[in-house]
Amino acid sequence: QVDLVESGGGSVHSGGSLRLSCAVSGYMSTSRFLAWFRQAPGKEREGIAMAGRDGRTAYANSVKGRFTVSKDSAKNILYLQMNSLKPEDTGTYYCAAKVVCRPGGVWYADALTQWGQGTLVTVSS
Repeated sequence: QVDLVESGGGSVHSGGSLRLSCAVSGYMSTSRFLAWFRQAPGKEREGIAMAGRDGRTAYANSVKGRFTVSKDSAKNILYLQMNSLKPEDTGTYYCAAKVVCRPGGVWYADALTQWGQGTLVTVSS
């Protein structure tokens, strides 16, 4: 049984901060790459932050310098610290396991990627 359970979403004003958490259980706790994706209303889901078991991280340009992904390996929790939030950060945020990461750093979800149920983040201006 695989479970990815996100929490921490909510509503904030522009410039505010939120920290999302994703509890990873089952064999996915050993997933080589975990990631955060988001889906804004009317838009496709996009990858925003990735964390590898080897400690590497990667970010989408839109969040670089504002968001930080981290893991508590002992507790099997993936975090996303989001600072300086903007209205365009509004969307549903999903935790993902079994993310693909290619040599050169390109990473993405494929048909085998496992998803959480999502948590809604709303940033008002």
